[in-house]
Amino acid sequence: MLAKQLLLFALLPLIQAQETVLGVYIFHRHGDRTSKSWPPTALTDLGYQQVYASGNFYRDRYIDGNASSAIFGISSDLVKNSQLNVQAPVDTVLQTSAAGFLQGLYPPVGAALGSQKLANGTTVEAPMGGFQLIPVNAVQSTASSANSENSAWLQGSSGCNNAIISSNNYFYSQEYIDLLNSTAAFYQSILPAINTTFTAAQDNFKNAYSTFDYVHVSEIHNATIPFGDLLTPEVLFQLQTLADNHEFNLAYNATDAIRAIAGSTLAAQIVQQLNTTITGKSASQVGIQFGAYAAFLSFFGLAQLPAVSVNFTGIVDYASSMTFELVTNATVSNTSYPSSSDISVRFLFSNGTASQNPLTAYPLFGQQDTVIPWNTFVTEMNKFSIGDQTSWCNACGNSTGVCVATATSTGSPSAQSTVGSSSGGVSKAVAGVIGAMVTLAVILGVEGLILLATGLRLVSKKRLASAAATQGTETGIKS
Repeated sequence: MLAKQLLLFALLPLIQAQETVLGVYIFHRHGDRTSKSWPPTALTDLGYQQVYASGNFYRDRYIDGNASSAIFGISSDLVKNSQLNVQAPVDTVLQTSAAGFLQGLYPPVGAALGSQKLANGTTVEAPMGGFQLIPVNAVQSTASSANSENSAWLQGSSGCNNAIISSNNYFYSQEYIDLLNSTAAFYQSILPAINTTFTAAQDNFKNAYSTFDYVHVSEIHNATIPFGDLLTPEVLFQLQTLADNHEFNLAYNATDAIRAIAGSTLAAQIVQQLNTTITGKSASQVGIQFGAYAAFLSFFGLAQLPAVSVNFTGIVDYASSMTFELVTNATVSNTSYPSSSDISVRFLFSNGTASQNPLTAYPLFGQQDTVIPWNTFVTEMNKFSIGDQTSWCNACGNSTGVCVATATSTGSPSAQSTVGSSSGGVSKAVAGVIGAMVTLAVILGVEGLILLATGLRLVSKKRLASAAATQGTETGIKS
């Protein structure tokens, strides 16, 4: 007996130090879709399967009764919609992707749980085997059009004037001009395979993403591509790598932060949602946002992830997701909730549906550790987040529409959140300000900066030189 007690006392510190997940925020890309070259775009059956599988993966990780990293207080079978905050722009592909993901996250519960007895004694079963209805908040920007996935170039509708100017400046850069010239022969060599959609004048690096999107979708869904023999693995790789370079430069620039407006507004939403989890003591534990790959690239740049791996400069694949986990080693119960000083954040990323691609932790902001204190996370995010209307209008240089009221204001009010020492999170007043703007601003960023994408793989720039050598084409991309 004494030996067992000694063993229990020895293990007690380890038991007490067990990590608890308090909440998560997931930013997710849509699944496989039809080509933007032939609108309207639509989620394919393959895309549906991808997002459903991803939702099921996150269920196994966070929701299920036997989840590997179960979220504190989460309802495991019957969904409690108060615990979820799910958003997607007013776009067919993104909305349906979110719906498919949620079917995997909370599948039908069957007749036992999916039924209720009425006052007259009648039992009513939910349709489709207990299918669970989960609302997806449809967010429509006042500056952007609906069905954004139909458009190959959305910078003009981002609504942020300075971001539009910044991205357009890339087309005057020496790097862009060099690539436009050095890849001209390469693009013309594949014209016979794409000339039903692109003219010779359009077949160049300026349309790097649109060209790859068309070819990429065709490779997945069209078994009889005209002159398909021209599209060798080396050519496909080159098309992808050039599109990666093109899109990252439109989404982020180290010396011109406004270009990454998508990542800045997304950062504000992440902080706002996670802070809501803390201040509400995990009453609302799960935030999910479906959006475009532009926001991934912008956030990657702002969070200094390219310094971790050059692969963070490439277009993310279909159904990719990045996840922010609120974790603590403190005791958590219905009567005891940790303070902000005992809470940390872990960032994870999966390139492609998480059911098939490992969800891997990476360090943010040039830090060494993959788990960083909540207060540090908020401070670092606030260095580039834009989370209120006045700050967004000032940063974007806008003076019309929603920005009329702030057009004459001076200075640049801070968009930063503050950490309340007693509340355990960002002060509720500041959180409210962030929340008021983020519905507008995150979609301006998510829908706006650049070409909304197909699912391409993250590509190491070091591999570009190999592809260029294979093609005999000098790309001019700097590693």
